[in-house]
Amino acid sequence: MALALPAAGWAQGNYPSKPITFIVPAAAGGTTDLSGRMVAQALAPVIGQSVIVENKGGGNGNLAAAQVKRAPADGYTLLMQYSGYHVISPHLSKSQTWQQNDFVPVANLVSAPQIIVVRGDLPVKDMKELVAYAKAHAGKLNYASSGNGSLQHVTGAMLEQQAGIHMVHVPYKGTGPALQDLLGGQVDLTFGTAPPFMPHLQSGKLKVLAVTGKERLPSLPNVPTTAEMGYPGVNATSWFALFAPAGTPQAVIDKLTADVKTVVQDPAFKKKAEEQGATADYMAPKALGTMVAGDLKNWAGVVKSANIQAE
Repeated sequence: MALALPAAGWAQGNYPSKPITFIVPAAAGGTTDLSGRMVAQALAPVIGQSVIVENKGGGNGNLAAAQVKRAPADGYTLLMQYSGYHVISPHLSKSQTWQQNDFVPVANLVSAPQIIVVRGDLPVKDMKELVAYAKAHAGKLNYASSGNGSLQHVTGAMLEQQAGIHMVHVPYKGTGPALQDLLGGQVDLTFGTAPPFMPHLQSGKLKVLAVTGKERLPSLPNVPTTAEMGYPGVNATSWFALFAPAGTPQAVIDKLTADVKTVVQDPAFKKKAEEQGATADYMAPKALGTMVAGDLKNWAGVVKSANIQAE
């Protein structure tokens, strides 16, 4: 115990004294990656050190979580976490490499509802036409996700239940690869948060049919919600948050949380997030922990009712 006191004092007085690394549990190009890079860029001048983003996709977030779990608990290696991996994957994985108590919350950063996006040449223009098309092509319409058991996968299963349709699920190792195949026409549709899709929606290469949140997105004001289209049960919002390895000194957590709050509540950051189809949504450690506990319980029921199995 005596050895821990100087370390805590050092952390409080000198942290950070070297670059900080965000480990992102997904390939480049998805919302987790984009959110991490947006926060890292804005955080660096505030915290006084460069912030590096390292992508570690695969295993439904297990690879990244395991890396951060094993890292020294000193505040220099943090998990830039996606809600689907944090509160859905634990109900699915047979090879879970981490537990909730391996991490402590730092702050929630960004929230975003899922949107339903189809390839540009799919002959549908709204949800009703999509459902009709799926029924006319039973078992042939396919949808991409960022992995088995991901929020996109669960959202697809919810739509199948609500609409009485059957689609083929095609899992990828992140939103980025799924997006590339959607653009290439290898898959028909996907579910995801808006940021990585916005340029392609604006160019017309992809089409957006609905927002799975409770309200329309300011960046997509003409796109109805799933509830407006008659499917209120298809409601899925993602959050993106920072976590540190358990045992990280409280002084370090406090420093990180305070500086992240400064960044996320800055009007320029809020505007940039909104332009990307997301919402700057700062949440302190205690509130984030409460949300995690509630989401774990809620998504357990969804996974069970949709009969989603681990790979």
